[in-house]
Amino acid sequence: MTQITLRPPLSDDRDAWEELYAGYAHFYGVIQTPEMRARVWDWIMDPAHEVEGLLALQGDTPVGLAHYRPFARPLSASTGGFLDDLFVAPEARGSGAAEALIHELETIGRSRGWSVIRWITAEDNTRARALYDRLARHTTWQTYDIAL
Repeated sequence: MTQITLRPPLSDDRDAWEELYAGYAHFYGVIQTPEMRARVWDWIMDPAHEVEGLLALQGDTPVGLAHYRPFARPLSASTGGFLDDLFVAPEARGSGAAEALIHELETIGRSRGWSVIRWITAEDNTRARALYDRLARHTTWQTYDIAL
């Protein structure tokens, strides 16, 4: 098994990142256009934007991604980190890429003084939930959306 390395996306990673992100959208049944992916890529490449990214690589090949951002936690008067997207290519699942991405985000969060790393996943995402249950505490909070 090839070792996993982690780093932020570089401009030359666009095609590989886009393939991974399209796979993520497909996994969740989300219709995503090239224009939508371009907007997210621009956010990640803009150091002034709150959204940041990480890539997991096997050798020189990106096999996983994570997108994250800080969020204010008024009740605790602190800042947390929100993991918006986490995806590993099907052929790289079981490689340790997802766990490595989460651990790297923990390191980033600690270095920035964040009080928590938080994320959501689909209830039926059983494979990922097995990892999440090992690495984090499952909360009792329910999520609600109002579509605008």
